[in-house]
Amino acid sequence: METLDTFITIASETQGLYREKGSKFLSFAYPVQNEEEVKEKVDMLRKKYFDARHHCYAYRLGADGERYRANDDGEPVHSAGKPILGQLIARGVTNVLVVVVRYFGGILLGTGGLVQAYKLATVHALENAEIITDVVKEFYRLTFDYKDMNRALKILKDLDVDCFKQDFSMYDEAPDHFNCIMNVKVRKSKADQMKKRLESVESMSITTSA
Repeated sequence: METLDTFITIASETQGLYREKGSKFLSFAYPVQNEEEVKEKVDMLRKKYFDARHHCYAYRLGADGERYRANDDGEPVHSAGKPILGQLIARGVTNVLVVVVRYFGGILLGTGGLVQAYKLATVHALENAEIITDVVKEFYRLTFDYKDMNRALKILKDLDVDCFKQDFSMYDEAPDHFNCIMNVKVRKSKADQMKKRLESVESMSITTSA
C-alpha cells in the first residue's frame, strides 16, 4: 500500500478582516505542527486582543486532517468553530489553525449571520495564504560508533535525510573511542528504507524521537 506522506498546507501566517453590522471579525491563519503550537497561538491572541468578545478557532492536523477541533468560545453552538473548520476542509488544507477574533458591534447577527460571518472571515485569511504541498517527516535518534560515521553519512545522503542535531561523546571506558548521536528527520515514505539500510551498520541503534 502506498504511504501517504504529502499534504496541502499554508506557507506562512496570514490575516483577514470581515465586518458585519458593526461587528468586526479579525481572522488569523497559521501553519502549525501540533496541539502545543495551537495553544500557544490561541493564548497569544487572547492576550493581544484581550478586549475582544470572542476568540473562536478551528484546526486540522495530520496528513489527512485526522486530528481536528472546533471551538465556539461562547458563541452559539456550531455558529463559529464549525464554519471555520468547514473552510479548512473545503480547501483541503491541514496542519493549519485559524482563529477569528470578534469585536461585538452592538447588533445581534443571529445564528445564521454568525455562521456566515465566521465563514467569510476565514475565507479572507485563507485567500491571502500561499497554498503549498509539504511532506510528512518522521524523526529518529541514531547512535553509532565513530568508526561507522562515513558509512552512516553516505546512507543518509543517498536518501536525502536531514540531520538537524548531532553530538560526539567519548566513551568513559575507552578514551580513544567516540559515540556518535544524530537526530534526523526523513520523509515518511523513505523511513523504512532508511532503517533497513542503517541496520546493516553493526554499531547502529535507531530509536524514534519527537
